[in-house]
Amino acid sequence: MSIDCRTRRHRDRRPFDRDAIFDSLIPEALSRNAELAARGLRYKNLPALTLSVGDRTVTLCERRGALRIEAGYASDSATAKLDCDALSDLVQDWTTTMGLAMNSRVKMTQGSFEHWIGWEPVLRALFDGRPVHEAGAITVTDRDGSDLDLSRAFERDDDRDEISHFLHQAGFLHLRGVFTEAEMAAVSADLDAALERARPDDGASWWAGDSKGVQQAVRVLFFQEQSAALRVLLQDDRLSWLAKITGDDLCGSAKGAGWLGAEGLIKPLDIKSGLSDLPWHKDCGQGQHSYYCNGLSIGISVTGADERSGALGVVPGSHRANVQTAGKDDSLDLPVIKLVTRTGDLTVHCSDTLHRAYPPIERPRKVVYTGFRQPLMEGDAVEQVSVEKQRADRAQLTSVQDRIADAEA
Repeated sequence: MSIDCRTRRHRDRRPFDRDAIFDSLIPEALSRNAELAARGLRYKNLPALTLSVGDRTVTLCERRGALRIEAGYASDSATAKLDCDALSDLVQDWTTTMGLAMNSRVKMTQGSFEHWIGWEPVLRALFDGRPVHEAGAITVTDRDGSDLDLSRAFERDDDRDEISHFLHQAGFLHLRGVFTEAEMAAVSADLDAALERARPDDGASWWAGDSKGVQQAVRVLFFQEQSAALRVLLQDDRLSWLAKITGDDLCGSAKGAGWLGAEGLIKPLDIKSGLSDLPWHKDCGQGQHSYYCNGLSIGISVTGADERSGALGVVPGSHRANVQTAGKDDSLDLPVIKLVTRTGDLTVHCSDTLHRAYPPIERPRKVVYTGFRQPLMEGDAVEQVSVEKQRADRAQLTSVQDRIADAEA
């Protein structure tokens, strides 16, 4: 089995100009998927979408059961103003509707921002042929066909086929007792020290504010560089075996670390602003699902998490559903569960699994995130981006809420 669902190659991505997109690329996609996309549009009960690029505007709307492209504005549409590069990235799944908002690349001039975000799975139906998820389309079953016990947690010595089947079906795992309390205490001390050293302009941390407006560091980027204890664990067999649990030969960008290295998080009480308790999202929520998914995101429970201390929430089966990648659509029929962990446990989720961080209400918690990604497909090539730019882009997300607010009408 495999969780690899990539449909695009990096080498095939190229810049399209506006008229080529409006006059060729969109009509070609409509010739294949007009009815499929229109069905998703009806199911989600969304208005038409108007795209304004430079001095030209078109509207995507339903006509007699099929999606159509028409010149000009529609008075009742959601209208987005963007430039040609942003449009090119959107139609090629290099970015999403939310990804454009997060990077100040779109401005809503009419209609609801939620409608713009809601159009994401419709666009994926149009350009990628992925049906928009409808109630009943996804089932989560055990190997005998019965309902999967979603509360199940595994030990490392459990049957690997059972673990793999659970992950393929549910899109997540809870692994108990992987690391010791002493190991987690050492990582915790390193995280405390790193948080103390962090500064708002250091380019290596995210910040959040409490109800009094006091800002504090809540995430240390590239945390493995500041923790010798963590570096040892990232190369430990107790973690590395997960690279093969899916049937794929997943890898990291550095020895013993995933594509983001490792990030150390604290979830404090009383956070009211900033990126601490992230709402429902997919890790591919900014874009590039069809280039990278699925990889695995791994949470190392430095402290345990429960209902009172901000347990991780997941939507089982959502990694197999074409739903909006930011926020949880009210029409989504899949269940929501919280993963209650103890110190030293691991949570594992597919990069396309919908998940969130619930705010702690009694005790803060600490967690380290790392992961594994899919290797490049044979013959593919990736444009080289400097480490400095990758780090700067990651650090810039600390102020993303302001950019999203600016994108709204």
